[in-house]
Amino acid sequence: MTGFLLKRFVNYVALLLVATFLAFALAAVTFNPLSSLEQRNPRPPQATLDAKAADLRLNESIPVRYVAWLGDVVLHGDFGQTVTNQPITDELGRRVGVSLRLLVVGTVLGTVIGVVVGVAAAIRQYKLSDYLATLFSFLILSTPVFAIAILLKYGATTFNQSTGSQFFLYTGESSPGLQGGFGTQLVDRIQHLVLPTLSLALLQIAFYSRYQRNTMLDVLGSDFLRTAQAKGLTRRKALFKHGLRTALIPMATLFAFGFGLIVTGAVFTEKIFGWQGMGDWLIRGIQTQDTNITVTVTLFAGVAILVSGFLSDILYAALDPRVRVG
Repeated sequence: MTGFLLKRFVNYVALLLVATFLAFALAAVTFNPLSSLEQRNPRPPQATLDAKAADLRLNESIPVRYVAWLGDVVLHGDFGQTVTNQPITDELGRRVGVSLRLLVVGTVLGTVIGVVVGVAAAIRQYKLSDYLATLFSFLILSTPVFAIAILLKYGATTFNQSTGSQFFLYTGESSPGLQGGFGTQLVDRIQHLVLPTLSLALLQIAFYSRYQRNTMLDVLGSDFLRTAQAKGLTRRKALFKHGLRTALIPMATLFAFGFGLIVTGAVFTEKIFGWQGMGDWLIRGIQTQDTNITVTVTLFAGVAILVSGFLSDILYAALDPRVRVG
């Protein structure tokens, strides 16, 4: 099992290097970091523009710039500076914290509830609960993420106005200037977290429940499940002891890469609810044509996928003994 995991880790690191280089090259070719200076009125002297270009290493080839950037990241933990000379490393720590506080809760809820709904729908196939789960999934999957977020925000506003309360808070991660102890601060953060978490979790519940339902249906008709029941296990014990474990194997990969994709896919959620995380930062990086910000966000998404994929491989090996033997 150790050899299997080591090979997978090396593969993920190689893929991460390729992904970050392609992102760096694409940003370097298409972005003009000096555009904000060139559009100023009056236009700065050419010597100022040349000095800025030299500071950003724009006169060097893309591979040389990438190797220099990667070397600073690996050796010194330095992700460079923005086009406005702000250290990216300082901002990175704050943004990662914001995104993880939002994404981890939403992903865990979406994954767990999605699996439970999918298993329940498969066991009760063609029953009312199965039809309701199918209808819910199709409605959510056919609705854009930003529309779901806006609908949640509208519903929260209506609820607050009708009850005369501020139960739902939907702008930012916390209320600025809020006074109070740990309990007050915690409740305030939970109130801000509810709607963006729902926005992220609903789509994952709909997505995972459909896949889990199909994998579970394949297992329900399998010979090994009938054999387990023939040996004396009740249907419930056979399903949860043997069936669910087998049905979760193909889902492990989906869980991993689903989290990686949502890291950058949460852009709309962060923008609509005012969370200044990595998705919001990526938009700012593209708007300011900042190569370092763009490739740093790409690196973060790649690392998230790498870690998720590695955990998926561990889960896969735990669920399927053939992987450990191989």
